[in-house]
Amino acid sequence: MKKTRMLTPGPTPLPENVRLSLAKDMIHHRKPEFKKILQDVQKGLQYLFGTQEPVLILSSSGTGAMVAAVNNLFSPGETVVVVEAGKFGERWTEIARERGLKVVRLEVEWGEAVEINKLSDVLEKFKSIKGVLIQASETSTGVLHPIQEVANLCQKKGIISVVDGISAVGISPCPMDKWGIDCLLTGSQKGLMLPPGLAFISLSKKALEKVKTIKQRGFYFDLLKEHASILKCQTAYTSSINLLVGLQESLRYFRECGLKNIYKKQKALTEMVREGVKLIGLELLALKDYTWGLTAVKMPAGLDASKVLSILKEKYGYVLAGGQGPLKGKIIRIGHMGYVDYVDLAGCLYALQKSFVQAGGVSGARNFIERAMDIYFKTLEES
Repeated sequence: MKKTRMLTPGPTPLPENVRLSLAKDMIHHRKPEFKKILQDVQKGLQYLFGTQEPVLILSSSGTGAMVAAVNNLFSPGETVVVVEAGKFGERWTEIARERGLKVVRLEVEWGEAVEINKLSDVLEKFKSIKGVLIQASETSTGVLHPIQEVANLCQKKGIISVVDGISAVGISPCPMDKWGIDCLLTGSQKGLMLPPGLAFISLSKKALEKVKTIKQRGFYFDLLKEHASILKCQTAYTSSINLLVGLQESLRYFRECGLKNIYKKQKALTEMVREGVKLIGLELLALKDYTWGLTAVKMPAGLDASKVLSILKEKYGYVLAGGQGPLKGKIIRIGHMGYVDYVDLAGCLYALQKSFVQAGGVSGARNFIERAMDIYFKTLEES
């Protein structure tokens, strides 16, 4: 028998105390006991987001928060820039067009981050732009965009920065207030170490004022309703009670460990995996601006990634993710976010090398696990 280990870029493994909290008896979402939980959760979310503003809680996937951001911040006919550098950048475009917005697509090669000067050129060319929609971490490629620079540029131009932090919040630094981000959102199933089902979104004072000018925001995802409710330690509609009880435990973990230490660990895990992949003889997709939560690994021409993924799961018990869109069959994505440590990843690197060879690849790697683990501890000490 073998234990299955899920190292996907969401959902992620859950800590035991979070799993146990999810099994607690149900409570009512309009009673004082629940309000006390939500009050504690709100403090933890503000710490995690790096903001003094309320963090709104939606019972939805992260995509729900993306839709809520677009529908509450922009009116049909307004113009936005979408940074398209992967599958989820494309999702911003789809959502914006569904809203009736005029979309200026800033296309970036998959595997690369947006160049701030190119974004600046677009903003200079199109004077009617009201906002920039971008991923902090593009989950489909493992690329980290320069969000601090993007937010700073948007502040100078007086436009709204909308940042999808679904695979960044709780994984790599993304302090909303310090960086001047106007709208930051995330989901529960990645860095927050929870099952899918919750989304979170916070608005700067500037963004909240913009929301107030929007006449048709939608019924369920009305952020003014949610803003008014969270100030009363409530959500506008029926809450995902068990997930919020689990969230309380997860956020307690972040506060007890400290975000600085969480980030140090995530950075070290990333460097460990990247080094191990290179030592195996495989290529990385993102060479420079890479996210800390996942690593995208290129397969050689002629070798379908799905074959390697199948061996990884069936023989070694590791569940990893493949590519999306034009990268389908061409890459493997190793998730190392959430409740994952270096031992999980050492076994993953071993299984990846064996599966790669068994699928027809060539690897002359020796002692790569020990060398990759050395990188982990070195990075941890230097961070």
